[in-house]
Amino acid sequence: MINYKEERPWGWFEILHEESDLKIKRIMVKPGKRLSLQSHEKRAENWTIIRGTAIVTLDDREHHLSSNQMIYIPCQARHRIENSGKSELIFIEVQTGSYLGEDDIIRYQDDFNRL
Repeated sequence: MINYKEERPWGWFEILHEESDLKIKRIMVKPGKRLSLQSHEKRAENWTIIRGTAIVTLDDREHHLSSNQMIYIPCQARHRIENSGKSELIFIEVQTGSYLGEDDIIRYQDDFNRL
């Protein structure tokens, strides 16, 4: 799937590239919204902020990121990203691992009741 786009309650994501052990997404988070606090059993992620400001929770620490900054999310780490600005947050997510399906997710907390 190339350029597949999916709407979510917090914004949207589109798949830019996909292989068996690599997936690249462009993700937009609306102002004031955040993704669920989650982890993945079979994949790690690298996030690069393109536009906007973010608060990234990685296990028990918060990281404040803006354009051209990045963070590595190891396999099984609890993580979330929040748009802390007044405009759209755009970031690139590079997933690597043995399985990259959308169902490899454990949600611990979710603003949209998707537990």
